[in-house]
Amino acid sequence: MTTNTVTPSTTELLNSLFLKSVVQQIRANDPYGTYRNWSDELLLKPYVVSKAQKREISVDGDVDPITKGRILAFYRAIAHRIEEETGALSQVVIDLSHEGFGWALIFSGRLLLVSRTLRDAQRFGFDSLEKFAIEGEKLTQSGIALAQRFPEVRNL
Repeated sequence: MTTNTVTPSTTELLNSLFLKSVVQQIRANDPYGTYRNWSDELLLKPYVVSKAQKREISVDGDVDPITKGRILAFYRAIAHRIEEETGALSQVVIDLSHEGFGWALIFSGRLLLVSRTLRDAQRFGFDSLEKFAIEGEKLTQSGIALAQRFPEVRNL
């Protein structure tokens, strides 16, 4: 039995608003301009980690600063997209222990828009670029829905 599922091409994925926002966050936090001439696809490549690659990454050590930066860029991109859609200033807080456990929070005013538990942060990544874009957009849309549903809390 065959299925007629159409998977978007890499070019179509790279044009998604969420992935463009991630790229923007990566470049914004590049003080030396290292990533200025890198392609979007190359900047997003570290976010794609297969299950086999994840198994090879040890969770015994500290979370390296590059992985922390990737996590922060992911959640800042979500906050940026929420801000674009709602006009409400959104902030990101990442509380991550050296063991790789913690929280990622996105809030606006007194309203908590996104709350995610982080576990084994050393292995942060997605199976494919498509899953990465889908997860980011899903969190973005749920945050937008909350911001629009409770503007009185958001504006405090």
